[in-house]
Amino acid sequence: MKDYDLNSLNDEQKKALVETDGVVLVTAGAGSGKTRLLTHRICYLIKEKGVSPYNILAITFTNKATNEMKERISRMCDCTMWISTFHSMCVRILRENIDKIDGYTRNFTIIDEADRDKILKERLKKYELDEEECSKVAKHLENIKNKGLDIDFYFDELKKFDRNPNIKYYEKICFEYEEFLHKNNALDFDDLLNKTLFLFHNYKDILQYYSNRFHYILVDEFQDTNLVQYKLVKLLSSVHGNLFVVGDEDQCIYSWRGANFENIFNLKKDFPDLKIFKLERNYRSTKNILNLANNVIANNKERLNKNLWTNKEEGAGPVVYNAFDERDEAMFVAKTIEDLVSEGYSYSDFAILMRVNALSRNIEEGLMSFQIPYKIYGGFKFYERAEIKIILAYLSIFTNERDEISLLKIINFPRRGIGEVAVASLQKEADGQPLLAYLLSDKFEFSKYAPKLSKFVQTINQLKAEKNTLSLPEFVDAVVKRFGLLNAYAGKDDESLNKLANIDSFLSSVKEFADESEDASLDDYLAFVMLKSDSDNIQEGEVATVSTIHSVKGLEFKVVFVIGLEEGLFPLTKALYNASEMEEERRLMYVAITRAEERIFLTYTAKRYMYGKSDYRTPSRFLGELGIVDKKRTKIISNDFVEAEKQETFDSGFCIGDRVTHLRFGKGIIVNISDDGLVADINFEDFGTKSLMLNMAKLEKEKDND
Repeated sequence: MKDYDLNSLNDEQKKALVETDGVVLVTAGAGSGKTRLLTHRICYLIKEKGVSPYNILAITFTNKATNEMKERISRMCDCTMWISTFHSMCVRILRENIDKIDGYTRNFTIIDEADRDKILKERLKKYELDEEECSKVAKHLENIKNKGLDIDFYFDELKKFDRNPNIKYYEKICFEYEEFLHKNNALDFDDLLNKTLFLFHNYKDILQYYSNRFHYILVDEFQDTNLVQYKLVKLLSSVHGNLFVVGDEDQCIYSWRGANFENIFNLKKDFPDLKIFKLERNYRSTKNILNLANNVIANNKERLNKNLWTNKEEGAGPVVYNAFDERDEAMFVAKTIEDLVSEGYSYSDFAILMRVNALSRNIEEGLMSFQIPYKIYGGFKFYERAEIKIILAYLSIFTNERDEISLLKIINFPRRGIGEVAVASLQKEADGQPLLAYLLSDKFEFSKYAPKLSKFVQTINQLKAEKNTLSLPEFVDAVVKRFGLLNAYAGKDDESLNKLANIDSFLSSVKEFADESEDASLDDYLAFVMLKSDSDNIQEGEVATVSTIHSVKGLEFKVVFVIGLEEGLFPLTKALYNASEMEEERRLMYVAITRAEERIFLTYTAKRYMYGKSDYRTPSRFLGELGIVDKKRTKIISNDFVEAEKQETFDSGFCIGDRVTHLRFGKGIIVNISDDGLVADINFEDFGTKSLMLNMAKLEKEKDND
């Protein structure tokens, strides 16, 4: 899409677009052009209705969607406006207003889940509870905040039916956690939403300002809103009443973090004059792929009735592969990608999707064995790496002097001889004063720890004095160098070199951020990092994508593999006896299928090694619901089914002791071959022992074996 062109919209999109006044709900199926509708509606308001961009607010759910929408609006309307995620919007509002709440300042710190869990575990230890209880407390905290409840009210209700004797400690820990964040002028992700809602409820002038400003509000992915986000939207639209939301209850896959697709139905209750439009034409996928999607999602009860259709061709039929085990599954995926690349596909056209991260290791090994470039998403994120978190902690103390969370990460890194005992003594000496303020005060000169921390304190003072005279990249670079963070990773081993490369990449990200925003501040950059998702960079570079399904929502690929389609794995075991959770698993399957444009491959194994043992597996019920495997899961009914021929013993021509050469791993020796002859363990000179499928791996015997 290059320009603003209403003729590029279909009839249903046009009907929704011109309804500019009041509350409008568009139920948009996967691939139905909702981004095109949203961007054209914004330009329609500006070009045809004379609305100022200043008076329009668009809310998305990912940074990637935000950036894409900004680029389109800039190109189509030649203007800038407020387009952001919910969390970014709230950060902006809080930076301007949070000082109205007693004890908070505008330079607050945003903490991530790892910091949250560390704080909780410290308090669990205080009450002599196991660290394993952390996930339970964290879940209670999320429930409280996602529903906008008071801690005491929540636990009073919980105690009526939950007899867990530790609940009284959970309640204390939640209160202490909140007090600790308040003391540190810090907010977690959920607080960004809740504190904004608190401001709107308790400071009517603030609500009046923003609701007066935004004459038109548009919300994407409305099915993913939680109760707090729903309330924020209602309040923001309270003056002008023009709210346009786009959502698809069939793609609600985040209920575990508070998303409530029933907000789509709540609109009907809260706004009796609600206008509803339905987008069912799909522009992404072939007919065969849409048939699968429609078949599986039709089994859900809690949904609005809609059926995706397309004018595109029938396309290739789905391929189901019943692998012998996880290694066979991985080799099938890799070999198929290699074959399709030879036909003209690019590596970036492929996505290998899984329900859980645990399946990625074998897939990685399969891709490596065929030298297929790939990147994994939905796992460990760049900004969560230890060396990066250290830099972020150093930067944070220059924006929030009360941030003891960050200070304690860096006070002994690089090592300064300040252990836990020393920290406890320093906190006692500070006598309630923020620890950093104490270290920078005259009183600290008389502490026995002053000599060990003198250079640390001196460097902080010097950089504080220079902060306003240096550009953002210059200041960050100075922090890294003057605190000796590069020297801390001065080794020549691979780990040290990787950490230095990550730091270099981090410094580049600061420069890129500053280049894109002339007035970028350190506060802005830290908020940007904390709210950045690992999935923001998916599909960048010529690599195949290996990802959880959750991480690719909103994206599309020419070829999709959905692996691990087995009962207990997809759907997960916990959903087998819970109708609501099973419907969410089915929505995940629907999302996975509708990522595919041209071809889809579905795999399951006869047996799989998991949780320390190898078990025989049962095909997922979803294969039956798709119309590929019958509902009793006893036979294949797809003409396109591909099954590896398995003999009692596969004769590869290789023997234990053979010296071989592999294109990627180089020279090695076969140290073991499985009973069925399919899998060999090969000890490579440079890569150690790898397990490869002998019917697929490209191995050559060394000549001296002949």
